Amino acid sequence: MPMRARSLAALNPGGFHRITYTEWGAPERPALVCVHGMTRNGRDFDVLAAALESDWRIVCPDVVGRGRSDWLTDHRNYGYPQYLADMTALLARLDVDGVDWVGTSMGGLIGMMLAAQPGTPIRRLVINDIGPFIPKAFLERLRDYVGKDPHFADLTALERYLREVHAPFGALDDNQWRHLAEHSARPLPGGGFGLAYDPAIARAAFTAEEPEDVEMWEIWERVACPVLVLRGAESDLLLPETVARMTASKPGCEIAEIEGCGHAPALMDESQISLIRTWLER
Repeated sequence: MPMRARSLAALNPGGFHRITYTEWGAPERPALVCVHGMTRNGRDFDVLAAALESDWRIVCPDVVGRGRSDWLTDHRNYGYPQYLADMTALLARLDVDGVDWVGTSMGGLIGMMLAAQPGTPIRRLVINDIGPFIPKAFLERLRDYVGKDPHFADLTALERYLREVHAPFGALDDNQWRHLAEHSARPLPGGGFGLAYDPAIARAAFTAEEPEDVEMWEIWERVACPVLVLRGAESDLLLPETVARMTASKPGCEIAEIEGCGHAPALMDESQISLIRTWLER
């Protein structure tokens, strides 16, 4: 079936907002939800979804404030309580008993938090280059570019920016970089483009104070479903010592390290897609 663009209404403290998502594959197939990183959007998963749609119903939302989803009127509402509520509304829309979950960075944390809840609908969890420990050095790097709201004269300039900022995604080809650029572009009223996310997410995520390490081990300990962790071999977020502690505390957790990537593998390479497909099919 062709990709379908859909949306649903979700509720925040200031009213309703619209969450957009793309859906691939037949509705009767097992559901696989794919959720992106902090400044990205659901179209990052187009290559993965196209490769898996013959066997899964794949749903790729734009988290509120990203992609084609609405921006919140009050930046203070950007945060995991809102994201969890929105994803719960999406799962209700799907009308299924359970889902598999692929989450990159922020999307992995959302999946981990949902999977830690009693009665969770998450059957299996793939978390891409994220874990229950986030080092402050990574947060400092993130703060350097998130929310700066650069403007670009054309898509070529925007793509050049993405190639620099997201170089740790790995060795993408020209078509893949252009795909990311096209779906990362927000047309501006006076011409040119901005990035397709609300710069105010940075005001919610970062304070004037220096970032500190973030630890979520109690959440990780409550995840009972099977987990596959993908780690970019050069990642400055998911550190080797974090992975060691994750596997020590959860012996059934599987780890796959992806060479040539930092934070985070783009999941566009056939070898990366094959890792996910093989694990989900077991």
